[in-house]
Amino acid sequence: MAHSGNKPRVNTSAIVMTLYLVFLLLPIYWLLNMSLKTNEEILSVFSIWPRNLTFANYATILTDASWYMGYVNSLIYVVMNTVISLLVALPAAYAFSRYSFMGDKHLFFWLLTNRMAPPAVFALPFFQLYSSVGLFDTHIAVALAHCLFNVPLAVWILEGFMRGVPKEIDETAYIDGYSFPRFFIKIFTPLIASGIGVAAFFCFMFSWVELLLSRTLTSVEAKPIAAAMTRTVSASGLDWGVLAAAGVLTIVPGALVIYFVRNYIAKGFALGRV
Repeated sequence: MAHSGNKPRVNTSAIVMTLYLVFLLLPIYWLLNMSLKTNEEILSVFSIWPRNLTFANYATILTDASWYMGYVNSLIYVVMNTVISLLVALPAAYAFSRYSFMGDKHLFFWLLTNRMAPPAVFALPFFQLYSSVGLFDTHIAVALAHCLFNVPLAVWILEGFMRGVPKEIDETAYIDGYSFPRFFIKIFTPLIASGIGVAAFFCFMFSWVELLLSRTLTSVEAKPIAAAMTRTVSASGLDWGVLAAAGVLTIVPGALVIYFVRNYIAKGFALGRV
């Protein structure tokens, strides 16, 4: 009598997902691996993990003002840009979601076309303008330049969330004697908190990773970390270990932001606005 054994089923989707995650995380691991090596080891031998573990590269960044001030400058103008973009986008998105006026759809599309344009198109006009008015090499210069791209994106995201809030809430608040600022801050804003979180996330990430405008509009006082990483060529060549350590530290703020707004991003995907 023939006996047929049950062969274990291979979960193909789990294998594919595992390989995909390994593929995504490999560059990050290799960056971390390089940051814990000396330049001699990086250039001489191939090793999966550091043979002579060192934290000297991180010490260089945390003790050298030209390095750690790059992180401080980046955080300053990124936070400024996120706050300004949200303050401008919130009332604009409310107007688009609640009122119909002549050319509203065309204006909404025109806002998005600014987001479609590459930053290189605006680098020279911004440089000339800021040099003329004395804003060159300041944090507010980079923050305002990034608003050109972040405000349309924030308006588009927030308008979708606001459109999902019934208009009857607005009317009920006005009947109860609420002024518009009081209604907007105390009642309406909490209802779209997830949308604000999603918009803040995308504004933060674009401003944090953008290089061309931040490098063009700064030189010394407000130089961001991205610009500092592209100006590390010395007579002895590139300092690969320090560059790798700077890259690892550059990933940390973005990872923290993703961690804190992950639930909002998931809701944005569910509502179809992300």
